[in-house]
Amino acid sequence: MKHSLLALLVASALFLTGPLVRAEADPEPTSPAASSNAEVKIDSGDTAWMLISTSLVWLMTPGLALFYGGMVRRKNVLGTMMHSMVALAILGVQWVLFGYSMAFGSTHEGWIGWEPKFVGLQGVNSGDLFPGTHIPVLVHCMFQGMFAILTPALISGALAERIKFGPYCLFILLWGTLVYAPLAHWVWAVGADGKPIGWLGAMGALDFAGGTVVHIAAGLSGLAAILVLRKRIGYPEHAMHPNSMVLTLTGASLLWFGWFGFNGGSALAANPLAGSALTATQIAAAAAALSWMLTEWLHKGKPTALGLASGMVAGLVAVTPASGFVKPVGGLVIGLLAGVVCYTVVCLKPFFKYDDSLDAFGVHGVGGFLGSLLTGVFCTKAINEAGADASFNQLQIQFTAASIAVVFAFAVTFVIVKAIDATWGFCLEAQTENEGLDRTQHGEVGFDAGMAYEQVPETPPTEPRPARVPPGSKGRFAVLLDGAAPQELMQTWSELCQAGPQPAPAELRAVYPFLTTVQGNRFQFRGGDPHILSAALTRLFEERLRGKKLHARVES
Repeated sequence: MKHSLLALLVASALFLTGPLVRAEADPEPTSPAASSNAEVKIDSGDTAWMLISTSLVWLMTPGLALFYGGMVRRKNVLGTMMHSMVALAILGVQWVLFGYSMAFGSTHEGWIGWEPKFVGLQGVNSGDLFPGTHIPVLVHCMFQGMFAILTPALISGALAERIKFGPYCLFILLWGTLVYAPLAHWVWAVGADGKPIGWLGAMGALDFAGGTVVHIAAGLSGLAAILVLRKRIGYPEHAMHPNSMVLTLTGASLLWFGWFGFNGGSALAANPLAGSALTATQIAAAAAALSWMLTEWLHKGKPTALGLASGMVAGLVAVTPASGFVKPVGGLVIGLLAGVVCYTVVCLKPFFKYDDSLDAFGVHGVGGFLGSLLTGVFCTKAINEAGADASFNQLQIQFTAASIAVVFAFAVTFVIVKAIDATWGFCLEAQTENEGLDRTQHGEVGFDAGMAYEQVPETPPTEPRPARVPPGSKGRFAVLLDGAAPQELMQTWSELCQAGPQPAPAELRAVYPFLTTVQGNRFQFRGGDPHILSAALTRLFEERLRGKKLHARVES
């Protein structure tokens, strides 16, 4: 089973070789999906903008890797980033071999595409134009390929810190083929006249840059996967804190930057529509970052960097389907609502007790659905003649299309994940999860801190950290435990700090917020009552070192 991914890719390439050779030997008439019209020339300005947009959207995948990588625990940072980066390789090959043909090839009753010339791009010439545009088919293929790469990577945020790398690679290959390609065809495929030929597009559903195809699909697929698989060990009893908000803010900034190509590039030309989409994108992201931050500030008393970053992404997600159909004020309202709604859903996660590790469902699933609906509320032909004016009928169409995307993505993903889990096993074993993805899945570490990293085990945040820094007015002190060997104390402490299905002992929760360092039998504290903490520390170890009577000494 470990070779399934490689075998599938090789088999696909070999299977498709025959059609490629025949297409070259006996050229068919130019298909509607790849026409080269002498009267319609390639526009160098449009093509230059699309080349830039393609590069911007490519950058979003490394940006996502940083965004997700900073949100997990230190032992999982590299493994989490690999979940995003490996999509560049797997989906990058799949898209050229057959993914693009399935998504944008000639339609079969509006349900799926297939174009022999697009298989491996062997039948596409550099001068072939994509219908309804002035850009080459090859440029369109690469631009859309960046969407196909990014979308499965978004799902990894729901599954972070608990899954094996091999099954995940197989999953994103199957998902990109069975979920993403059909949805892209339903919404975005066009005929020779540039008119929609996918059944949702023909129905009148508006999705400028991926509300249904990208965000609803990724968010609901993440929800389906986490309902099939188990939760992270220790969730939700133990807090699991991010390792680096610097990485997360950097990643969020790169996502925002790349989103200008994501939405602006979806105009497929350097024209006023691209400028309008870019403007709506900017204002929605700013508005959502502000509304999330203010809502969190009012609710929890402090504005966090994680909240600001999450708000940015929520606004970008929600405006994606609407960006090419709404005026700037529409983008503003969409962003403001997205920040509040997505924050509320994320806050309800502990209540419903589903383990959406990095809020892929709460931000992308909910934000994408909200944005798709609001597209029907704010869309206007004054911005895009190919769109529609806001009406109740358009709102119904948007709701129908979004609901279909929800059901399709959820159901197919549920089956894929269930099958992989039953045949291969998707989740890590408990001991492996405690050790972390970096070492167990890749044999590396994300941050090499030298000898200190090797000798002192990471303290997994399996116990709640304090919401506020302990006040310094009570000073610093140390508690020395006598009656047991220092090595024995260190080993016991390490075991106490491992994640497990049971809540942390009350004594550990009492001492942990004030503890700063541990060395041998010396426990250094900052703040707290020395007598209470020394008594709790003594009880904690005596319960685990049976038969040993410990004595605590306090040093100021």
